[in-house]
Amino acid sequence: MNILQGLKNFLITLKEADKKRGFFFVFYHFPKAIYRTYFKKSPKTFIFQGATYNYFYHLYNYTYLNERTIEIPIVWKIASAYKGKRILEIGNVLSHYFSYQHDTLDKYEKGINIINQDVVDFRPQKKYDLILSISTFEHVGWDEDVKNPEKILIAVRNLKKCLVSGGKMVITLPFGYNFELDKLLEENKIDFTNQYYFKKIQSNNKWKEVKQDDILGINYDNFLHSANGLFIGVIKNN
Repeated sequence: MNILQGLKNFLITLKEADKKRGFFFVFYHFPKAIYRTYFKKSPKTFIFQGATYNYFYHLYNYTYLNERTIEIPIVWKIASAYKGKRILEIGNVLSHYFSYQHDTLDKYEKGINIINQDVVDFRPQKKYDLILSISTFEHVGWDEDVKNPEKILIAVRNLKKCLVSGGKMVITLPFGYNFELDKLLEENKIDFTNQYYFKKIQSNNKWKEVKQDDILGINYDNFLHSANGLFIGVIKNN
């Protein structure tokens, strides 16, 4: 990334942070985010399924404060393994951190290669090898004018039809934000092939892979816009 683009991203991030969280939040946390992103030489690590990952620090969305710090490296590793194949992302997240070619389905955000359509109505002309979603499905049927807690079930079933045979879908979700979704996950109402769980174990945003019982009923931090428990689900279209 060149200096001008970096400065542009910096100003955009500062403006969005000020709008969403207020001046004092930005005044306190933005310098810390800059330090973690650009100056800290020894990034901390976490373990997922036996593999070691670096925590991900970026100015956009203050990743050092929230679940993005582990979501991004996990999902990006998966996306990188599918380089050259057909990838669809639900919710425009990865493009804020990386530059690579993939389709994005986002009902609201505008941009290149972003399809502005509701996920339940999506009927692509092609099928995808990989579908990714980072902390987006908790808003489906929840942060909408008409609430429908089970809309996510319709969305997942629809997206599974968009996968090639042998394709894979990976979804991350914060626990505590949408209690109706938490209930669906607890009752295994969504047909995930594999399920994984993380819990924030320290106030400095340190995370550990745990069992489902360890995060049931966990609260969401509305002030920091940060989860204390994270779900990662995989659906394979065999």
